[in-house]
Amino acid sequence: MRSFFSLALAVLILAACAEKLSVEQQIIATLRSMEYAAEEGQHLEFMTYIADSFGAQQGSLDRREFHRFMIFQINQHRRLQAQFFPIFVTETGKDTASARFKILVTGGAGLLPESGQLFEVYTSWIREDSDWLLSGADWEAVRLPDLPAG
Repeated sequence: MRSFFSLALAVLILAACAEKLSVEQQIIATLRSMEYAAEEGQHLEFMTYIADSFGAQQGSLDRREFHRFMIFQINQHRRLQAQFFPIFVTETGKDTASARFKILVTGGAGLLPESGQLFEVYTSWIREDSDWLLSGADWEAVRLPDLPAG
């Protein structure tokens, strides 16, 4: 019993000493949670990270349309995978931030992806209570150079 109390005390002390995550770390953690939800086909969990005021593709996609888009992608590619490349986060205000990154999205029905695309993504974020929510996103496909024939 004594070891349980010692362990509980050690956990409480470590928790009290833990540094608060930076805005960058919090947003990256949120992006990782979104990635996990999408890869697991959990579209409702994915959408918990999206602000009610969300807008994408320069306002042409609202939150509801983006949800339908995600359901389509998850259903289209039974094995949806994403790989982020460096994520750059900038605080833009007290409770706002932006993040930009490249993301490689692949999908298919089997072990190996059947399709994939690299995107350049620009996002905006708002803090609601202690959570960072995606409030905006614009993305465009990255054109890769053609390989020489041979």
